[in-house]
Amino acid sequence: MGDEVSNKQIVLRAYVKGSAKQSDMILKTSTIKLKVPEHCNGAVLVKNLYLSCDPYIRTRMSFLQGSYVDSFTLASPIQGYGVGRVVDSSHPNFKKGDLVWGMTAWEEYTLITSTERLFKVQHTDLPLSYYTGLLGMPGATAYFGFYEICSPKQGETVFISAASGAVGQLVGQFAKLSGCYVVGSAGSKDKVDLLKNKFGFDDAFNYKEEPDFNAALKRYFPNGIDIYFDNVGGKMLDAVLLNMRLHGRISACGMISQYDVEELEGVKNLFNIVTKRIRMEGFLVSDYYHLYSKFLDTVLPLVKDGKITYVEDISEGLESAPSALIGLFSGRNIGKQVVVVSRE
Repeated sequence: MGDEVSNKQIVLRAYVKGSAKQSDMILKTSTIKLKVPEHCNGAVLVKNLYLSCDPYIRTRMSFLQGSYVDSFTLASPIQGYGVGRVVDSSHPNFKKGDLVWGMTAWEEYTLITSTERLFKVQHTDLPLSYYTGLLGMPGATAYFGFYEICSPKQGETVFISAASGAVGQLVGQFAKLSGCYVVGSAGSKDKVDLLKNKFGFDDAFNYKEEPDFNAALKRYFPNGIDIYFDNVGGKMLDAVLLNMRLHGRISACGMISQYDVEELEGVKNLFNIVTKRIRMEGFLVSDYYHLYSKFLDTVLPLVKDGKITYVEDISEGLESAPSALIGLFSGRNIGKQVVVVSRE
């Protein structure tokens, strides 16, 4: 039958308008049997070890219509990427004891019935938490969003917004490995120092100290920008459009400046896309998961050879997850925000 155990969960209290608050999420305790139910063919029961705090989670906390993702179900656990150990399985590709990463829920144990986005962890000689970031969804986002969409060439100029976050810090390092000139923006002096001294960016600036983004970009890119990796949208995207070079490429990864506002900001400088023949393309990392093994084959040797540096911001305990998520929107985290549910 399987033992029945308590299962702490973080659930959404009500749909959110405007800025999300910790009080929008509550900790509750339910129970779960440590056995996949007989009617759940092809399902996997995991014990969650690490959870990933990602900005897109905020979008699912609102009531959505016609979006690329569904709203969270009220009074049910918040969903997100994580790393876990298989407790029981009725799926032929996963067995008890396997380590996995993929879409799970903010709770101690999760029954995963949809396993299309569940990956077995093959390389355990690196920290398991890396599969919430560097070797998981954010790492793949950085890799495919930069290489597949931007097609970088040696000597090109690259600008990255939210550059010290889980995705941005990796895009910058991929760009440097490609022989590009790289500048990033971030929201504090510490983060700017991190970009320049730890991640090897050529330069960086604190966007909160820049009254005029257009003037700032002209200062750092006097001859214009070839590639913009956009994580923030809004006013920064508008300023970048004025500073793109002919045949520039913009990889639209996220728009964190717009997730927490009630009224979306407009972008006025779009005509530059026509006159400068700019290619701007949005993407979802799930479009590229079929190439995940290619990504790993490229990135693992770089990590092991010390050619890629990765910084994590660790929060202890499931109950710390709401605070960690909200902290993303004030820039409180330094590096990839991870929540430790269990170190076993």
